[in-house]
Amino acid sequence: MVANLTTPLIGVVSTIAIGRLGDPTLLGGVAIASVIFDCLFWLFSFLRTSTVAFTAPALGSGETQEIRALLVRGLAIAALVGLSLIVFQMPLGLILLDAMGGSEGVTRAARAYFAIRIWSAPIVLANFVVLGWLIGQARAGLALAIQIVINMAATVALVTGMKAGIEGAAIAAVMAETVGLVLGIIVARTITHQPLNVPRAALLDRAKLWRMLTVNRDIMIRTAALIAALLFFTAQGARAGDVVLAANAVLNNFLLISAFFLDGLANAAQQLCGQAYGARDRSAFSDAVRLVLSWGFGFAMVVALVFALFGPWLIHTMTASDNVQQTAQDYLWFVVASPLLAVFAFGYDGIFIGATWAREMRNLMILSLLGFLATWFALRDLGNTGLWIAMLVLYASRGGLQALRYPVNLRASFAQIAAAGAG
Repeated sequence: MVANLTTPLIGVVSTIAIGRLGDPTLLGGVAIASVIFDCLFWLFSFLRTSTVAFTAPALGSGETQEIRALLVRGLAIAALVGLSLIVFQMPLGLILLDAMGGSEGVTRAARAYFAIRIWSAPIVLANFVVLGWLIGQARAGLALAIQIVINMAATVALVTGMKAGIEGAAIAAVMAETVGLVLGIIVARTITHQPLNVPRAALLDRAKLWRMLTVNRDIMIRTAALIAALLFFTAQGARAGDVVLAANAVLNNFLLISAFFLDGLANAAQQLCGQAYGARDRSAFSDAVRLVLSWGFGFAMVVALVFALFGPWLIHTMTASDNVQQTAQDYLWFVVASPLLAVFAFGYDGIFIGATWAREMRNLMILSLLGFLATWFALRDLGNTGLWIAMLVLYASRGGLQALRYPVNLRASFAQIAAAGAG
């Protein structure tokens, strides 16, 4: 589960490096640009998620050649999507930065960061595939090692180029992702004990490609709905002024740490449930669900306690601005509550993806987005407080709706499996 814990550290280290300069404008620029890239790349996180979802069942059913084919397919798609983002970087930058609504200084800083980091797009997306492929085979230790190397490279690059400012932070991110991908390909080649080439017929199997594209489509729509909520959250913070934007950016790093930690829970659910689903073992599937949710809630309590005890110190570490520190501390309790509500959202995400119930997950996420927007609209007079309450509602509704839907899908899916076996 800890394989994802280091993922947000590139953003955290960048925030600390820029935050120590004591300029809310630069910190706001990093905040906006980081959120844009988090959301832009996250839109294509189906490359990791679907790779886990299909690799785990392939492992459970013993399809060795298909496991290799999934990696190659994923890397090819990652290259195409990443290069497309680079080609369209000018209109993307204009649209996304304008939509964030930051001040002139914040937008100028964000534009400098964006212009450099966009070149890492194919590399970041390829890393999604490699990490998903490793997690799908229950090799979280190797995934963790690659993540550690990525963040160590980012830290070294940032410290070395501290005087380069916001451009240095962007260059560090590109360098770190490149190092991680090279290591990931070496690890994949070592695991397979053979070249990664796959017979053309297996790679382009029509039925498997169509199923992958269908699941990817649903996961992408679900992710887009979640991204819409996060972008809305950031944009509303930006409209409240640079200090509120910077304070929310600092607290967003807490959410990222919590989210990626809990996303480790989702990865565990994807792998365990996916392998049980591939083996057609309902008992093992149900056991995996109970294990993931019980352990997840325990970890969520620990994360909440850490935020409660060390939150003020972490805020002070991330920014030298007194105004930003005070504003961030005023909203810290929302961050403390978030893991306890988010744990079920992340847990059921992993369960639904492991069983490839992507369509249902998509529909329930859209309903949760509508609940988020309705809550903000009802509480908009409370300003940033209403915005944070809406975020907690989003977490709670995601987990709650999926928990209600879970037994229905469980019965239907395994009944269908039993009927197919009898036939």
